[in-house]
Amino acid sequence: MTATERPRALAHIQSLPSWLAGQVAARGRSLVAEAIAEEGLKLPHHAVLAAVSEYGPVAQADVVRRLGFDAKDVVLLLNDLEEAGLAVRDPDPQDRRKNAVTVTPAGARTLKRCAELAERANAALLAPLSAAEGQQLVELLARVYEG
Repeated sequence: MTATERPRALAHIQSLPSWLAGQVAARGRSLVAEAIAEEGLKLPHHAVLAAVSEYGPVAQADVVRRLGFDAKDVVLLLNDLEEAGLAVRDPDPQDRRKNAVTVTPAGARTLKRCAELAERANAALLAPLSAAEGQQLVELLARVYEG
């Protein structure tokens, strides 16, 4: 078999939708991570802060379930958010053995800025596309995700 007759295995892999989606996802995560670093957060901090904002006051165990993160990691992330003044843990009024986590006003402001930064990062990710193509891509990705 000559070099010209060899199967193009790598080219085949790199043409698969799963490969391309993974590469685009990695670039998107990198852009968002870089953007929200301006607020002193990493992606997991941002996710925990968003979950607490949306569902708080919320038990730590519920944050773990909603995000699918390891419980020990959530404790460490909440420690960081609390130390930064972005979230607080207080005894849960329904069960004083548990903590309920709430976003502070500073946390809400940080979350708003992170949302703006993430939007800008995603705009940069989709910059090679027209606005209509970007919207279509998002719609198609949502369909694949839901399927």
